[in-house]
Amino acid sequence: MSYEISVKRLAALRAALAALGVAGFIQPRADEHLGEYVPPSAERLAWLSGFTGSAGLAVVLADRAALFTDGRYTLQAAAETNPALWERCHITVTPPQAWLAGHAPQGARIGYDPWLISEEGLARFRDAGLAMAPIANPIDPLWRDRPAPPLAPAMPHDLVFAGEAARAKCAAIASGLAERGAAAAVLSDPAAINWLLNIRGSDVPFTPVALGFALLHADGRAALFMAAEKLPPETRAWLGPEVQIAEPAALPDALAALAGQGVLVDPSASPVWFAETLRAAGAKIIVAPDPCLLPKACKNPTEQAGARAAHRRDGIALCRFLHHMSEQGRAESEISAAEKLLSFRAAEKNFRGESFPAISAAGPHGAIIHYRVNAETDRTIGDNTLYLIDSGAQYLDGTTDVTRTLWSGPAAPPASLRDRFTRILKGHVALAALVFPQGLAGLHLDAFARRALWQQGLDYDHGTGHGVGSYLSVHEGPAGISRTARPVPLAPGMILSNEPGFYAPDEYGIRLENLLLVQPAADLGGGGKAFLRFETLTLAPFDRTLIDAAALTAEERAWLNAYHRRVVAELAPDLPPDARTWLEAACAEV
Repeated sequence: MSYEISVKRLAALRAALAALGVAGFIQPRADEHLGEYVPPSAERLAWLSGFTGSAGLAVVLADRAALFTDGRYTLQAAAETNPALWERCHITVTPPQAWLAGHAPQGARIGYDPWLISEEGLARFRDAGLAMAPIANPIDPLWRDRPAPPLAPAMPHDLVFAGEAARAKCAAIASGLAERGAAAAVLSDPAAINWLLNIRGSDVPFTPVALGFALLHADGRAALFMAAEKLPPETRAWLGPEVQIAEPAALPDALAALAGQGVLVDPSASPVWFAETLRAAGAKIIVAPDPCLLPKACKNPTEQAGARAAHRRDGIALCRFLHHMSEQGRAESEISAAEKLLSFRAAEKNFRGESFPAISAAGPHGAIIHYRVNAETDRTIGDNTLYLIDSGAQYLDGTTDVTRTLWSGPAAPPASLRDRFTRILKGHVALAALVFPQGLAGLHLDAFARRALWQQGLDYDHGTGHGVGSYLSVHEGPAGISRTARPVPLAPGMILSNEPGFYAPDEYGIRLENLLLVQPAADLGGGGKAFLRFETLTLAPFDRTLIDAAALTAEERAWLNAYHRRVVAELAPDLPPDARTWLEAACAEV
């Protein structure tokens, strides 16, 4: 965004805030569902600031403005916003509420859009002593060329992929509501609603969901609030009579009808509008996580089998790509390499698209954790360069996410790079091979992936793992593997990423990522306590030219060699002869 446009937009917003009688405004990077991926019509933060990352928040006062991002987007925020207009802050080092409390006039009213912030998020500002005022979003009337909301159709997600009928899911979750004394639960997360009702859509990029809201009643009935244009006859028939369908405009009346009853609302994931509206109607708020979160995360046997099948096909595409890069990679650019990988994936059965924009990063671009290449930044990979490719796909039977870091050659990589790569590999193996007691959460496991880096005073500024959906969001809660993860115990059926990394600013980035499926460790637990282990789903070799085999322990070498043998056994039969020969060499024992 040009400086002139940014100046005009900030000035227009400040004038609107003054007319509304508020001294400031917070604009999260969110839509009315508080999701990570949002439709173009909800890209208010990008319109205002120019920042296009998937996580961030802007605070605008009369005389200053700040953009808050996490460690994944520090470099991107600096590149996309003007320092003369925006202070760029790390969201955990300088929390927005602390910044506001230090810079807003004493007693000033700060505006917020109640559709774009959770009750838990709003409480952080109020707890900082700020006077928060709900207002209609002042950006919307200023954004004159704002895209229309999406109206892509919601489509049935067949039981051959879902594995369980929507009626059974609703009944199981509704029984839990009744036990808690809730007459209904608010469902505002489209991924939860799409999972519960076995539908999918294309309203947002990369995540196959149809946007809408729902109420699940304690008797198992569901009410779906979705634009009529999005529900063709086949989908209405698929949903059946158990699902009442209404327009989103009917939500206030539906909530008012719950007056005097208990209603479950997730304070961290639902817009605060729901809690505020229900309280005004006289309903009793039951604070609890979205009841679909945990059942959705614990994939059923059909979804687990689908994940294995999807990762096997994804592995074939990846190996064809890695073989291509071994022969012609130095001539590829970041854009052309990503397009090549996409073409290989598109040839696979059940492929429906990417699960996020590929992070195709050569040399110093690899240090930008969530780098997104464009025509201006595109660079040829060239000789003797580290190339990082973080990508994923959506298949009808599963969602993939994988990162590999490659050395382009022809010279051997420097010893310092091999040391960093091998330490990251050691952390990756430590987590993948871990056996741990049931009841532990991801925050208890995060340090295993960092130990080899910590021994040299090194670290990375992102989590080690996130949950992954089943033909749904590539970033799924409630569990994760990081120092800041919620204390949700890992459970059988969960799929999480394993992606330690290291980033040298302006030089290179290294990340190694596979997806892991949590499984019971049936052969352990003789002491009376159940144990869990990980099944690695992703199938693709690690670049052996970057591995310092002498730095690996015997156990680490055994894991790596066994993994590579499995990659060959599962993928080689379906690869072209030249790619098969390459794969066998790439997976030779270390």
